[in-house]
Parts: sequence; structure tokens; C-alpha cells
Amino acid sequence: MKADRLLHGALALMLVAFCFALYSSLHENIVNAGDTAPSFSIQTDSGKTITARDFGGKLLLLNFWATWCGTCIEEIPDLNAMSRELMPQGLVVLGVSVDKDETAYRNFLKRSPLAYLTARDPEENINMKYGTVQYPESYLIDRNGKVIEKFISSQAWGKPEMIKHLQSLM
Repeated sequence: MKADRLLHGALALMLVAFCFALYSSLHENIVNAGDTAPSFSIQTDSGKTITARDFGGKLLLLNFWATWCGTCIEEIPDLNAMSRELMPQGLVVLGVSVDKDETAYRNFLKRSPLAYLTARDPEENINMKYGTVQYPESYLIDRNGKVIEKFISSQAWGKPEMIKHLQSLM
């Protein structure tokens, strides 16, 4: 009798643990404006380490992209122009590529140099923490680590309205 109750209790506990593990693995993280930015650490192509909490006390634009993504490539000229204009004023732009093919990624950067920090995360560790599965997707993160805005799809980063908006947040 007592052994049966212990066995039933152990099975119930294992079932609860299994259900929790299953829920946790299937539960999708989706980060939105107002959320705390998930932690990450990545070394940029220039050798600088950037984390979600340490980007120089400035405004961070975290942009997830890939060389095989047409809309990602379309927004690069605007990202370059915006970066050149706003980086001296306190904006840090970090483009995190999810390219698995390092050679394709390096060749793209040789042909099309970017005016902002870049890094490659082929295991897609960082974008998965944010719930990003479509590209491009960008997050504007304040100096306190809060997500101010989330941008899904390509943006007109170089437009005067966008520049003024970003300046107002710095």
C-alpha cells in the first residue's frame, strides 16, 4: 500500500516535471516594446564585444538580418545613412546576421561594407531569445535595457521623419 502511494506520487511528480519541460520548450519567447531586452553577448566582426546591457550607455538598434534576405539587403543603404548621421549623436547600430554560410557572409561584407557594427550568429541564439524568426526585424533598446520599439520588416531608416524620431529618443 505505502509503496503504491510512493510510486503514484513519484509518477505524478515526474508527469508534472515532464509537462513543465514540454511547455517551456514549446513556449515561444516574443519580445515587444516595454519588455526588458533579453540578455546576449556577441563579438562583432571588428572584435568588440556587445551585450544587451553594455553598449556604451547609448541607444541601441539591434537589427536581425541575413545576406539571403532580399528585404534585409534593401534596407542596408538606409541603415548605413542613418548610422553615419546618428552614431556621433549616441546611436549604436548592431546588425546580427543569422547566415550559416560564413563565406557568403564575408563575401557580402567585402562587396557591400556596412557603416555599423556587424556580427554573425549562425546558431541563431540571440534572435531566438527575442522570438525573431522573420527578417529583417529590429529592436530599439534604451540605455536601461528596455525595448522601446520593435520594427518588423524593412524600414525607411534614412527618412527625415525616422531620423527625427530616433534623435528624440537619444
